Amino acid sequence: MAETHGLMERLEKAVTRLESLFSDSHGSGGMECDAINGVNGSIAPYVEAFDRLLNGSVAEFLRYSKILEGDVKTHAEMVRAAFQAQRSFLVLASQCQEPQEVRKVTYRFKRQWHLEACFQCYWHGTSPKPGPYVKEMNDAATFYTNRVLKDYKHSDARHVDWVKSYLNIWSDLQAYIKEHHTTGLTWSKTGPVASPMSMRSVLTSGSCLSPPLPPPPPPPGPPPIFDTETVKDEGNASRSALFAQLNQGEAITKGLRHVSDDQKTHKNPSLRAQCPSVRSPTKSHTPSPTSPKNSQQQIHAPVLELEGKKWRVEYQEDKNDLVINNTELKQVAYIFKCNKSTLQIKGKINSITIDNCKKFGLVFDNVVGIVEVINSRDIQIQVMGKVPTISINKTEGCHIYLSEESLDCEIVSAKSSEMNILIPQDGDYKEFPVPEQFKTAWDGSKLVTEPAEIVG
Repeated sequence: MAETHGLMERLEKAVTRLESLFSDSHGSGGMECDAINGVNGSIAPYVEAFDRLLNGSVAEFLRYSKILEGDVKTHAEMVRAAFQAQRSFLVLASQCQEPQEVRKVTYRFKRQWHLEACFQCYWHGTSPKPGPYVKEMNDAATFYTNRVLKDYKHSDARHVDWVKSYLNIWSDLQAYIKEHHTTGLTWSKTGPVASPMSMRSVLTSGSCLSPPLPPPPPPPGPPPIFDTETVKDEGNASRSALFAQLNQGEAITKGLRHVSDDQKTHKNPSLRAQCPSVRSPTKSHTPSPTSPKNSQQQIHAPVLELEGKKWRVEYQEDKNDLVINNTELKQVAYIFKCNKSTLQIKGKINSITIDNCKKFGLVFDNVVGIVEVINSRDIQIQVMGKVPTISINKTEGCHIYLSEESLDCEIVSAKSSEMNILIPQDGDYKEFPVPEQFKTAWDGSKLVTEPAEIVG
């Protein structure tokens, strides 16, 4: 948490430095970049459009993050500071012409991985097509936002609103880039040329660097001194006393007290009645695994809907007529906890994920990305068109029917069993099992792994 607060302070200092730099440039006419697109006192149209983005989707995201508080609120402050710094850089670009050495400017930060969460904001350093860069980073973030939706979809709507507001930022940013910076950051055509030193000062100023490390702790004191001789003598005395008691022979029982019959529970029924009953740890007393508390399972309503760019197919039971039509290339399908059901996806789609399903059948036309099967059992997949990759993880029983067009498909499997690939031959399908057992040997320079052949 201390590192997060330190990072926030550095980002705030960077924004303050940028704002003071631009205020000084407007106040003193001698500094370079004293005009905006050649017109004094005006604001570039793409800066005004960026302000609308800040006041729209970014402000909405900050509002939802403030409600959730904690680390989410801290991360939102980092995003806000990054967008403020980006706005200052856009103002600089609207004032000055692009320097020839701008491509050589690099960005190095201590704790750079802390900034990866905000690196979608780095589109201004990407060319010639910054829009696809933002889209790729948005798709990468979708993997984690799907986890948030999975955990809070039916329990806390605030997290769902937060995910939507976060993804809206990057959708609006893509639209903004497409309109104003299609092939890269738009620099001024009439202003003075920005110097590389000022560029580096703006982006990697000293205020953004980490504070000096604290001095090392003082060396530890001398180790405690143990009187090993005293410890050794005490141990020998205790051991000798123990052996002396054991060597008493028949006299060892002289210290025991005689117990009369009226004090024995097995001979005195009244004593047995006074003692509480103690259950023996036998199998008959163990709690039943099918107790009412464990057997109660939360019942979810079945879902088949398009949410943004994702088709959600969840909690379907005994449904064999599920169909998804009107698909688009940018859409994905997520199938979760569907049992004894069949789904058909028509058209071309980006990717399909089957998670925690049992006895489920999938038929699809074309997939441009990957089809994933995770934590499932008894899955059947039929490919009508093409698919480049099918991944099978932690799954028991998976049959894949390939088409003539998809014979070049790659099958990637891990921690799975009972996998079979069916290849069309002479109007029928021929079944080929996927190896589950492997043999690894050292060939002198590297490990070589190949499927093991069972001989019997």
